Amino acid sequence: MTHKIIVDSCCDLTADIKERLNIDIVPLYLNLGQKQILDENVNIDEFLEEMKQCQDKIGSAAPSPHSYQVLMEKAESSFVVTLSSKLSSSFSSAQIANDMMDSNKHDVHIFDSKSAAAGQLLLVLKLEQYINEGLAKSDIIKKMTDFISNMKTYFVLDNIDNLLKNGRLGKVKASFIQILNIKLLMGSDGDGQIVHYKNCRGRSKFVPKLIEMIQESNRETEGQIAVISHCRNEQVALQLKAEMEQRFKFKDIVVAPTGGLSSLYANDKGVIIAF
Repeated sequence: MTHKIIVDSCCDLTADIKERLNIDIVPLYLNLGQKQILDENVNIDEFLEEMKQCQDKIGSAAPSPHSYQVLMEKAESSFVVTLSSKLSSSFSSAQIANDMMDSNKHDVHIFDSKSAAAGQLLLVLKLEQYINEGLAKSDIIKKMTDFISNMKTYFVLDNIDNLLKNGRLGKVKASFIQILNIKLLMGSDGDGQIVHYKNCRGRSKFVPKLIEMIQESNRETEGQIAVISHCRNEQVALQLKAEMEQRFKFKDIVVAPTGGLSSLYANDKGVIIAF
């Protein structure tokens, strides 16, 4: 049976992966103050500049259930990968859409990635692997569920402007961070919530700190896939990839630019890894 893959727009797809797997994307909405932008074919350079100029609260809004339903109805069998249900209602919208479907005609399974961005792309690549292995859908679901429960997602913020605009960081603390050139290393707590792990001083410490996080995770890397996504920071992403190839035994390391939604949260020069 052919399985359709559907993702929300927080998934940092590359153009070739999107085309190769014929993936459908459900766009979220990007909110810059009172302005709402559909996260579809967003010019990242222009968006980041507009975001920089915005002095109001910055955030996002989930897609409607109907947006998911339209795509679910295109296939007899589909897998949906959404960003963490702890961060967005995208997962809930997908569930509502599935509840409205005729289960005799459409077999849909929705994965809460408990991650975002690079983590969602990693799950898409694991889905591709399991589908190509010819596994039954029930076996794919089990393997994916196990993988999600052990997956690691970390990211480094170079720019904290949005944390400050959204009231998630006090002005005094923000000033302290900026003066000392501190970069925040954050990630998923394993259940889809974002937590602060470490700090690093300056951009030059991005790569060593992320390598340190991979080592400390005790996650098996041999024969596995890793994903690095970046917001206009390809040089550091490729440097990180080279270091990971040297230090670990990943089967493949995919580098992808961030899309609209993940650029909103990672901000300029942010780097995200999932493995």
